[in-house]
Amino acid sequence: MTRESTRKREAETQRQSGLSGNLGTGSIAFMVIAAAAPLTVIGGNAPLAIGQGNGAGAPVGFLLASIVLLLFAVGFVAMTPFVKEAGAFFSYVTLGLGSRLGMGTAYVALVAYTAIQAGIYGYMGWAIMDLVRYYGGPEIHWSFFAILALVIVGLLGYRHIELSSKVLGVALVLELLVMMVVNVAVIVDGGPEGRSLSSFDPQVFLTPGIGVAVLFALTGFIGFESTAIYRDEAREPSRTIPRATYLAVGIIGVFYTLSVWVLVVAAGPGSVTEVAQQTLFGSKNMLLDTAGDFAGGITRSVMQILLITSLFACVLSFHNIVARYQFALARIGSMPAPLGRVHRRHRSPAVSSLVQSVTALVLVGVFVVVGLDPLVEVFGFMAGVATIGMVMLMLFTTLAALVFFLRRPHLRKNVWTGTVVPAVAVAALAASAWLVLSNFTMITSGSLAVSIGLALVPPVALIIGAAVNRKDRGRAVDAQAAER
Repeated sequence: MTRESTRKREAETQRQSGLSGNLGTGSIAFMVIAAAAPLTVIGGNAPLAIGQGNGAGAPVGFLLASIVLLLFAVGFVAMTPFVKEAGAFFSYVTLGLGSRLGMGTAYVALVAYTAIQAGIYGYMGWAIMDLVRYYGGPEIHWSFFAILALVIVGLLGYRHIELSSKVLGVALVLELLVMMVVNVAVIVDGGPEGRSLSSFDPQVFLTPGIGVAVLFALTGFIGFESTAIYRDEAREPSRTIPRATYLAVGIIGVFYTLSVWVLVVAAGPGSVTEVAQQTLFGSKNMLLDTAGDFAGGITRSVMQILLITSLFACVLSFHNIVARYQFALARIGSMPAPLGRVHRRHRSPAVSSLVQSVTALVLVGVFVVVGLDPLVEVFGFMAGVATIGMVMLMLFTTLAALVFFLRRPHLRKNVWTGTVVPAVAVAALAASAWLVLSNFTMITSGSLAVSIGLALVPPVALIIGAAVNRKDRGRAVDAQAAER
């Protein structure tokens, strides 16, 4: 098939879907990297990985997580040209494993992304409340700031995707830039023990805590895998989606590993575990203190504000993802038809976006009524649900790619990308799932009973989705794939 015929086919798919856009590789990569909230991960996940994990060896935990996700991306990218729907994971799983598991996966995705979005509203509300209080402002309940952010996100999500991509691009560039300023400042200074590479010494990172470090690293990648959900709004999807996926994994992986190593250098390998634990108990702020000590007070203040914009970019990205999941499911008859309507002027899934805003508002209201702490409980509980959901999604998607090419060997480019690497990725993701489950109370910070209840949410969503599966839809998709 020539490139010109491929372009015509993709243009026709976009026209029929109703959504429109001209997103390039950079725009899509920016949106999914923004969903990962890199600055927030360095400020929150990194101290957890260091303080509760393998200390100075934590950068290797982030490096290993990057490798696992890169392995996942190989099968994901190899299968992308054969998936013509913007349904992301559930479209891949349907093609590879059948409609029942495909629909189950769709419901897991909805639950996981809705959960992390709701959790981030709690985190953001707390962060803005803390910032206002830090500068001597009045005591205002966190929910006020969360709802204000929710309204702004709703307005942006209602409009054309190009507007959201520009907002996310600016926010992401600023947060990456300020962190790189700190990284350079620390590397130039050398820290109290010099520019030590002991983090990458097997005697340092190969300790029992490395599993915990990998666990918190994996939670920091939530959102990167959503590139395919923007298929109908992408320019040349068969080329743009793979490039954006690899670009997102590469940028996030390098940024995380480098920045966590910089935190180790800044504190000193011998003291970094203690500093991280002080951060966890609230007496220090590892990231902001590092910024202030090495790059100056102005950089510290700018970073404190950009932590909030990082959260905003993250929650806007997840809003767009969930809205498009609902839209895709409505278009195939698995959710109410109004969710599949397209705004005449903005060419956006406007109804689905509004429903997602209402859903988030209801969840925030429930959190307030129940009296949950916005950071420890709202964010911790919801991040736990999302982490299990994400690992399940990637595991099923990689398995789908493996089965898809085993059944259709004539479609794979080579045995490595179609079989060997996906098989290794399945094993790596299965090990990741075990790490998440065996250390789940660390993510949620809740009791064993609460953690078990939260851990069951994604599997229950999988069962419900499989129960409402449309068999005729699955057979039709499988038949189309077999014809290619």
